[in-house]
Amino acid sequence: MSRYTSFRDFYPFYLSQHADRTCRRLHFVGSWLVLLVLFTAITTGNWAWLWGVPVLGYGFAWVGHFFFERNRPATFTYPLYSLMGDWVMFWQTLTGKLRF
Repeated sequence: MSRYTSFRDFYPFYLSQHADRTCRRLHFVGSWLVLLVLFTAITTGNWAWLWGVPVLGYGFAWVGHFFFERNRPATFTYPLYSLMGDWVMFWQTLTGKLRF
């Protein structure tokens, strides 16, 4: 794997690691749940909800990678770019730019 020095260069690679629709769908659901948990924590003031953020975010994504995409999540090598990629992919799916 080459070293990426910009998100612009990384993102096409990121998308190539999410070719399987089930994997992308699991990412999307996990991201929605992360937003729901964040909203719940903020509105209730119960910050214990925040423990669910990494569990839901990474849990759904890793199931997608290990069982459907059958590849190693890029987050192990590029954690910041992968986090950025998750939210760009989420937005592009939400707005119809990427197929759900």
